[in-house]
Amino acid sequence: MSLPLGPLETDVTVTAAANDVLPSQIGAPVTVLDAHTLTVIGKTDVLEVLRLVPGSSLVQTGGRGGTTSVFIRGGNANFNKMLIDGIPANDIGGGIDLSPFATTGVERIEVLREANSVIAGTDALAGVISLTSRRGQTRVPDASLSLDGGNLGTHHESASVGGVLTRFDYFSEFSHLATDNDLANNRYRNTTYAGRFGVAVGHNTDVTGTVRWIDKYYGSPNGISLYGTPDDAFQTNRTHLIGLGSQTQFTNRWQGAVRVGLSDQRAHFVNPTLSGQDISGVGFGDTVTITGANGYSSTGRGVVDFGTYDSLSRSARQGLYARTTYQLTQGVSLSGGGDYEREQAFSDPDADPTTTRHNGAAWMEGRGALVDRVSVTAGLGYARIEGYASRYSPRLSVAIALRKPASDAFWSDTRLTFNGGRGIKATSATTVDRSLYNLLRKTAAGAALAASAGIGPIGPERGRNLDIGLEQGIWRGRARARVAYFHNEFFDLVEFVSRNLLPQFGVASDIAAAVGTGAYVNSQSFKAHGAEASVDAMFGGVRLAGSYTYLDAAVTKSLSSSVTPQFNPLFTGIPIGGFTALVGQRPFRRPGNSGSLLIAYTHRRTDVALTGYFAGTSDDSTFIVGSDINFGNSLLLPNRDLNFGYQKLDLSGAYRLHPRITWYATVENLLNQHYEPAFGFPGLPINLRTGVTIAVGGR
Repeated sequence: MSLPLGPLETDVTVTAAANDVLPSQIGAPVTVLDAHTLTVIGKTDVLEVLRLVPGSSLVQTGGRGGTTSVFIRGGNANFNKMLIDGIPANDIGGGIDLSPFATTGVERIEVLREANSVIAGTDALAGVISLTSRRGQTRVPDASLSLDGGNLGTHHESASVGGVLTRFDYFSEFSHLATDNDLANNRYRNTTYAGRFGVAVGHNTDVTGTVRWIDKYYGSPNGISLYGTPDDAFQTNRTHLIGLGSQTQFTNRWQGAVRVGLSDQRAHFVNPTLSGQDISGVGFGDTVTITGANGYSSTGRGVVDFGTYDSLSRSARQGLYARTTYQLTQGVSLSGGGDYEREQAFSDPDADPTTTRHNGAAWMEGRGALVDRVSVTAGLGYARIEGYASRYSPRLSVAIALRKPASDAFWSDTRLTFNGGRGIKATSATTVDRSLYNLLRKTAAGAALAASAGIGPIGPERGRNLDIGLEQGIWRGRARARVAYFHNEFFDLVEFVSRNLLPQFGVASDIAAAVGTGAYVNSQSFKAHGAEASVDAMFGGVRLAGSYTYLDAAVTKSLSSSVTPQFNPLFTGIPIGGFTALVGQRPFRRPGNSGSLLIAYTHRRTDVALTGYFAGTSDDSTFIVGSDINFGNSLLLPNRDLNFGYQKLDLSGAYRLHPRITWYATVENLLNQHYEPAFGFPGLPINLRTGVTIAVGGR
């Protein structure tokens, strides 16, 4: 079944089904941001583009370059699988810092807002973020050079070249961004190279290669609103990702693809000197008054620096990914595939890995149309993660055409959608090594205790999701509205439980004594449900898009935080989650109300776009646990509604002075609002970049 949606639908989805399909042919909640949208809004960072995705909450700790997390429909930041041309970019265990990923060489971004461990494998517990790189398209090489600068010591340069030569296509782009941000010790440097290369082998096979190298430097001043004085710590990060894939159309019904992916991530964290006032070898910040959106306030000094350090880390992944699809009939297809990955963790980047694990997955998916009005996609995945118990993950997606498209009607089409499934996520190699089971196995006596108590390997973190939506096409497909209810449950989440707490949960005292300071166990869970509304319309050269998300999330189980809340003597009787939310509380940094806005105008030589991101109050923590001037909790504030809501409006524009020369400008935080996406870490004030792009060739 194909439901053409008029001018709004021109892109296929690659994350919601095994083979490329139009969003109208599936029921999954997926957002596609195409090349034109990326160009018009003028962002250099992928994270800024993701603010336009319904149901997503973006949190960056401080200015440009600060650690950035995305929470999709209430899920944790490490519940999202990120793919670059099909190659996983996540760290081992699913963690992903979005701050170093530039829009350099990116053709489009696609976000699936639900679990899809059937196809995407582990880590796709809440969603999938897929970046597709540009490919060369012109016989005459198409080259461009962009130079811009602005306030806060910001400058950005990029150069690209792409084209087609007989059976070969090529594209490369190099970019460099530097800024001082607006705080001391907050310099940020990002250098990115993105390359995509392809060759047509015969008439049926396309071979492509992907290269993305990222080098990042970031000065980390810590939470200036919490300490009043900056830390002098800094970090460098290097990410290398290489992929090589082949797709073949064996017959008019049968196609297959295989891909090899390599990723290597290195990090270096340095704190060269003790910052703040040195009191007995501990660095204290200035006296500050901390006030939350909930009205609670406290004045004092906190520990900004516990001492110097110089830490290195590295992780690497090598993977083989294969899939095939057979078109049984015009409306029915069957797909299947398998993945193999080797993950390695290094305590010394130049030495042998300290941990290596081998993971495998297999899956099948069927997609078909029934009675010309119903489209069904169903699949089942199986994953085996070394050091874990194996798990199955089912998935079902249904789209029902209540009203078929009518080209001459105001209400052009109506769709009812349903999605349900399960997902799984592996945790870090360190978590597995320090799990209760693995710690006990290190000694013969401990292994005997584990066997007698029935303690087995740590399991993967799991989740299940439900999504019911209604979509309405309006005015011959020029506009589209969607409302949806979602309900997510995440369980068997891994947390660290100290040795003295283990006996309170049925672990014998002799077993608890055998694991040192504590162990990781599958003991946490939370739920997140809510409603999502979005609209997208295009009238001539004007595009309007907006979304609103209501989220109600709560921790339902946690062994560590349920019995060890923190207390501030200033707020008698109020339990506080110091490092994590308590049972019954909302998970941190996930606003109950959020939304986005896009107004874009294109006419002849001119492009203008206004984008906005809106977030309500959210729960958070100051994280100053036992580290005020008396090593107490006087600077801990109650979690509920601690963080203020905010609005971030950005304006961008471009004007083609000549067919080969374009002037452009971008203003972020147009209202110059003070806001702190993470409590204590202010975002940037108003900042401007302006420059020119010169293009050559391209015919």
